[in-house]
Amino acid sequence: MKDFLRELGIQEVNSGVSTGVFLEAPSGKEIESVEPSTGKVIARVRTAGGEDYEQVVAACDNAFQTWRMLPAPKRGEVVRRLGEELRRYKKPLGALISHEMGKIRTEGEGEVQEMIDIADFAVGLSRQLYGNTMHSERPLHRMYEQWHSLGIVGIITAFNFPGAVWAWNSMIAAVCGDTMIWKPSSKVPLTAIAVQRICDRVLAEAGHPGVMALAIGSSKDVGNKLVNDRRVPLISATGSCRMGAQVGTAVAQRFGRSLLELGGNNGIIVLDDADLDLATRGILFGAVGTAGQRCTSTRRLFLQKGIAKDLTARLVKAYQSVKIGDPLEAGTVMGPLIDKGAVDEFLAAIETIRKQGGEILTGGKVVDRPGFFVQPTLVKANPRMEIVGEETFAPILYVFQIDDLEEAIRLHNGVRQGLSSAIFTRNLQAAERFLSHAGSDCGIANVNIGTSGAEIGGAFGGEKETGGGREAGSDSWKFYMRRQTNTINWSSELPLAQGVEFGGS
Repeated sequence: MKDFLRELGIQEVNSGVSTGVFLEAPSGKEIESVEPSTGKVIARVRTAGGEDYEQVVAACDNAFQTWRMLPAPKRGEVVRRLGEELRRYKKPLGALISHEMGKIRTEGEGEVQEMIDIADFAVGLSRQLYGNTMHSERPLHRMYEQWHSLGIVGIITAFNFPGAVWAWNSMIAAVCGDTMIWKPSSKVPLTAIAVQRICDRVLAEAGHPGVMALAIGSSKDVGNKLVNDRRVPLISATGSCRMGAQVGTAVAQRFGRSLLELGGNNGIIVLDDADLDLATRGILFGAVGTAGQRCTSTRRLFLQKGIAKDLTARLVKAYQSVKIGDPLEAGTVMGPLIDKGAVDEFLAAIETIRKQGGEILTGGKVVDRPGFFVQPTLVKANPRMEIVGEETFAPILYVFQIDDLEEAIRLHNGVRQGLSSAIFTRNLQAAERFLSHAGSDCGIANVNIGTSGAEIGGAFGGEKETGGGREAGSDSWKFYMRRQTNTINWSSELPLAQGVEFGGS
């Protein structure tokens, strides 16, 4: 077993359930974590059964009773310690993410840095959970609003960011006074176990075990129970649009809250006046980074006709120079897809592209080596291709030629998803048009940078079938709390609002 696995406490067989301490023998089935660059088993995990899930909920509910009463800055101090521990383990955690998920080492360590950054953000936030004061129309009355802890938060995360998305939610929820149950993707369970071990140590030392809990398990034993559990007022779920529709419907039926971060079908517009060197670099990272398995991956490219031929040629050359291989090796630019199912979806998409009239400019094949590697693929596309409206979680980029900005915006906005978008231009008017009410309809819109690589300081999320959720920075913390409006009468009279007179009032 690799040194970084031992350093993180990963064993050949691991418990996937923690209530603040890991259960020795969870009752769910055993699953395997498979290294996508070789197809070999890294380790095995015992998952949660129904009774184990109940233990997790009970632990979180018990922890909530005391955690919510701890002053928010004190909660922030605990989160600060969590951030410091993540700093200590940045390199082994980054290596584990690369080993288990397949993203290259710099991206794996970058994901851990993102976890550290959101912890730092949350520490400052713990002293800024503010409410407004309003003037009452009634004399000698004071009116204001305050924010209270919400309760248990269910966090369902996808395989592509096995640590960061949990951190976006958990660090904010923690300083808000919530407790949380983490259900990670069963494709990347070891990262969750390693992170949970760190959390358990820090929270136990702080005297608050159970604030952060873990339940790795199937939809039947964990997922469906969590989504339908009235004891869990908020479900934050990251995944496909189809999954989000199921989660959102189930949570709404019990009048719970859902924070949905779903699929993206992200586009970049490049105008004739753009810096083509800058655009090439931004497009390449957006489309090829993480092997096209980011929700913010660039999937559609709209090139104004004056630069279309030149930029397409640059991209073909750049794509053909991408070094594909072991994500832990220096110099690797693109690692594998997550599993064989992802490779099958890639091949099915290539076949559909050809049937619908697309032209493969470069790529489109499986790489002949162990593991789940494919070639980054550039496709000359037309707007009539139905597959363009779908999100294929693979490094496939559709290229369109457009006449002007108006046509580009119309085609760009003509999909059901609305997560991230970008434009490359030196024209101030074009940039502002893209950012205006009549421009991009996405939750994220960038100028002269790509669609990937969002910072934690801004709220992250998208519109339409992307789900409308917002995580991480800005005022996203409000979703993890409940608002309460308070009015205090410090007079000896009882005047009513709106001038209403009632009996002896």
